[in-house]
Amino acid sequence: MENNLHQPEINILEDLEQQLVQASGGKRFLNFIIDSILSSLAYNFMEGFFTELLPQSDEPFEGLWYTYLIGTWIFSLLFSMMYMFVNEYFMKGKSIGKFITGTRAVNQDGSQISVRTALMRSLIRMVPFEAFSALGTPSFPWHDKWTSTYVIDEKNSNYQLKITE
Repeated sequence: MENNLHQPEINILEDLEQQLVQASGGKRFLNFIIDSILSSLAYNFMEGFFTELLPQSDEPFEGLWYTYLIGTWIFSLLFSMMYMFVNEYFMKGKSIGKFITGTRAVNQDGSQISVRTALMRSLIRMVPFEAFSALGTPSFPWHDKWTSTYVIDEKNSNYQLKITE
């Protein structure tokens, strides 16, 4: 009598079709508000930290104030982009706002976004008036459309995140 302990694994969930439910516009807006506030707080902390490190001068910029303003604006855009990129990549499609609302950015097939996709989503957010592309129902902003991604409601979706290396 032969005892066969090495039977092939059977995945009983294999036949279930994955169902991705897009996050509502309200959750997307809440994500935006939470992440904007946290990004601004982090930026202000970093700005204050670096301001303390720089030597202080009593002399004004003497006509170069606009250069300072433009430089600050560019740095704040880059900081905001990096904030979202780092969050979405290292938290597997989530930002802190998405974590709080139970949503996640995924590829259209439900797989985890790649480092390239996370970077592209963050870069596209810097396009002027991109935030207005999120208006409408369902909310499908350019950073989703141009990268073929969705922000899904994890509670209402039937999916298993496919981890990519």
